[in-house]
Amino acid sequence: MLTVAPADPRDPDGRRLLTASHAFLLSKYPPEFSFALSVDELAAPHIRFFIANQDGDALGCVALANKGDYGEVKSMFVDPAARGSGVGAALMQALIAEARTQGLALLRLESGDDLYAAHRLYARHGFTPCGPFGDYVEGPHSVFMECRL
Repeated sequence: MLTVAPADPRDPDGRRLLTASHAFLLSKYPPEFSFALSVDELAAPHIRFFIANQDGDALGCVALANKGDYGEVKSMFVDPAARGSGVGAALMQALIAEARTQGLALLRLESGDDLYAAHRLYARHGFTPCGPFGDYVEGPHSVFMECRL
C-alpha cells in the first residue's frame, strides 16, 4: 500500500531521495540554474517534508515551504523506477492537504523547462503557468506555475 507521511529529510531515506534528485537536476541544468534546497535547508521549521513509501520502500519526496502568503512546492522527486505509478499524485495530494491545513490559499513552484511529465502532473492538480515569484527571475530553464486552493 502506498502511503505519504511527514518525514525528516536528514534521515537515510530522505537523504537518498534528495541526493538522487539533486544529481538528476545537475545532470540537466547548470548549477546556477538549480534551485534545489539542501537537506539541512529542508529541515527548517517553516518547511514540511514528505516521503511516499510502498511496502517499506521510499519512492518519492516533496516539501512545502510556507512563505507566509503562499506555499512553495520544493524537492518534488519520484524514483525513476516508480514514475507513472501514482507516487507523484499521492505526494501532490498530501502537499495540497498540508497547504490547506496551514491556511495557505496559493501554491507556487519553479520547475525545469523540459520536465514535461512534472508539468503534466502539476497541471492535473490545478497548477497553471505564472511569472517568476519570490527571489526567482526569468531564466532559460525555468517554468513557473501556481495553484489557487
